[in-house]
Amino acid sequence: MAHIYSKGWFIQQLKKAGITRHPVERRKLKLYKTYVVRNLYVEFVENRP
Repeated sequence: MAHIYSKGWFIQQLKKAGITRHPVERRKLKLYKTYVVRNLYVEFVENRP
């Protein structure tokens, strides 16, 4: 279990939403810094209609 709002937590949430790779570069999420993963989370998970 990852601490809330840590890099691991953001990756878990993105995987639950079905996103396992970066949408543009197609590299694994764990290769990116926390702020990049967090921005993906905000864009694809929090702002879902």
